[in-house]
Amino acid sequence: MAAKAWGQPNQSSGTSPNGDEIVLRNDSVSLRMFLNRRARTMRVVDFRAGPSRAKRDAVLQLAQREGIEKIFTLVERDEISTWVKMGFRREASVPGFYKRTDAFLIGLSMKEHAARASHTRISVHNPSQSIRQHDPLDDVASDDDEEDDDAALQVEDPAILRAEKTLIVAKKYSKQLQARSLPSMKITPIDAATARKAVQAAQRGGRALTGFESFGRDAVREYFVGSSKGAADVVLSLEEQPCFQCVFFELLSSPKAEQDWMATSAMVNEVCDKLTEQGYVATFAISPTDDPWMASAFVYAGFRRTGILRDHIPVGDGRRDGYVWSRKLAIPADDA
Repeated sequence: MAAKAWGQPNQSSGTSPNGDEIVLRNDSVSLRMFLNRRARTMRVVDFRAGPSRAKRDAVLQLAQREGIEKIFTLVERDEISTWVKMGFRREASVPGFYKRTDAFLIGLSMKEHAARASHTRISVHNPSQSIRQHDPLDDVASDDDEEDDDAALQVEDPAILRAEKTLIVAKKYSKQLQARSLPSMKITPIDAATARKAVQAAQRGGRALTGFESFGRDAVREYFVGSSKGAADVVLSLEEQPCFQCVFFELLSSPKAEQDWMATSAMVNEVCDKLTEQGYVATFAISPTDDPWMASAFVYAGFRRTGILRDHIPVGDGRRDGYVWSRKLAIPADDA
């Protein structure tokens, strides 16, 4: 695996100082929630298929209690409609996440939920007694209807239009990279303590896009620094769940100068080549939708934009949307 090949001992990703794992299991629901307190996000793992008010209420109540601003879950295709009917939105996909099948990222911004809850449905027959919040579980739609509605929202959404403009610029930058000689990168494994110091420095400078918190459970996380002449060091982390052979690819911060941009692009490309050599099936990453330099690094390395996560990345007192970048690396080998 990557850790052994690059000389870094494997490390279990465990619960980070900024995160908690909460299990809720009763007659109605069986849920496991991963809270990232720094980013104020919550990933939900659902062990019982199908939409229910009890499930939705449990997730929303926990998010509100814990000050969570973005909820998301990863599901297979047949569970998309379950979460859409509970008021969530299909935001992105990760081809090959489950090794032989794709994962779909379903999300809900708590800001969006609050805005939706402020709307009421009023009966013309007796408005004084029939004002209530709109319940998405009242709307039973086919999968085709959901996809049509999602497409219409994206066309009219200003945030989506801005992200599309950024992507156009990123593709132009990627073509420029193809015509240039990228720097040679010295890639060195670092331990968790060294990575933590880099994160703290980036946070103090307002440059951190991540705290390298755990994305999944029982995963292996590694850290690397890439160095080249004339550019700032590029710090990244890889998180892998061995049973899936899919790697979550995280860059600590965005490039701020041209040499940094070229170094970042070279680093992303070289790391993906190493992952391919080692037999990984797929990799995915998240980057801000208003950052064409970072987006171009992923485009250059052969990633595809496979969705946009709304209000996913915290910055200052606000939040930024994030592209999801995915790249298939290899065809899964037959299980032994």
